[in-house]
Amino acid sequence: MAVTGLLLLYSFWLKHSLQLSVTCDQLLRLQFMAQKRNLTTVNCQDPKVWTIKSKGRLGNQMGEYATLYALAKLTGNQAYIMPEMYDWLSPIFKINLPVLSKYMIVKLPWRNYELHDWMSEEYKYIEGKYVKLSGFPCSWTFYHHIREEILREFTFHDFIRDETNKYLEQVKGTRKNATFIGVHVRRGDYVNVMPNIWKGVVADKTYLEKAMSYFRNKYQEPVFVVTSNGMEWCKKSIDASSGDVYFSEDGVESSPGKDFAILAHCNHTIMTIGTFGYWAGYLAGGETIYLTNFTLPDSWFLKLFHYDAAFLPEWIGIPADLSLLRNDLPWNKKKAKYWHNIN
Repeated sequence: MAVTGLLLLYSFWLKHSLQLSVTCDQLLRLQFMAQKRNLTTVNCQDPKVWTIKSKGRLGNQMGEYATLYALAKLTGNQAYIMPEMYDWLSPIFKINLPVLSKYMIVKLPWRNYELHDWMSEEYKYIEGKYVKLSGFPCSWTFYHHIREEILREFTFHDFIRDETNKYLEQVKGTRKNATFIGVHVRRGDYVNVMPNIWKGVVADKTYLEKAMSYFRNKYQEPVFVVTSNGMEWCKKSIDASSGDVYFSEDGVESSPGKDFAILAHCNHTIMTIGTFGYWAGYLAGGETIYLTNFTLPDSWFLKLFHYDAAFLPEWIGIPADLSLLRNDLPWNKKKAKYWHNIN
């Protein structure tokens, strides 16, 4: 029985060890098969290959890309992106990371490794030859030490830059000392998600008035360019009577490049919540005002999200008004986890 047991254990180990390792020769054969399908392939000389699952929309994709880039560089591994991420980012930016073929995604024996939203010490020591990261990381703590490299990766295509600058020149008009402030107002699904799932709020009219007053008091000729996935609400709630507010009419969530480029080419940023506004502020590089303390203290959202890791220390936070948020709202932890996983 003992010998039989050892043989069974050995056969189990042999079977699974073969599944968990790919030799250089095997990789070359996989490359050849992939090349016959006209697909991008992994370089056999790369000692380790890292990638990250492509999830969410533009802001999430940028966070995943930057995190993969930084962690792979930190640990001395080669980063590859998924085709879906390439489809999101390459029409807008001059990204440089190579793309995995779908064939290689299926064939390589990946080790799945889930990240939370901020950098942790253990991420410096992730082991594995083929590592597939996952999660919704969007924190400067992963990559701010190589900020210039990240900004180069997110360089806009020339035609987008030129079209955006032309638009801003038109908005500028006859102003001689215009200071552009990009305003991103996240609404859409968050209008219901924040109170019903996260015990939180989205930005209200008062928050936007405070943020805009800050720049009006500081600059001689501020120009506010508003982008949103809830433009009707913005036009009703933002006072444009001074003639310094312009509303971008794009707001197409499935094709957000134009709005994002406008925000990123402004001098400063007013964001509300969400990764889209965060990345606009990060790329713009000026002063950024953001909505802070936008959930109740017992919100499960705070287990996934840390304010100090989400927003740069020099950014300016204006606390949300939670007075209208009911403490007795029905809340479901399972539902919250599900929503976090699909967005």
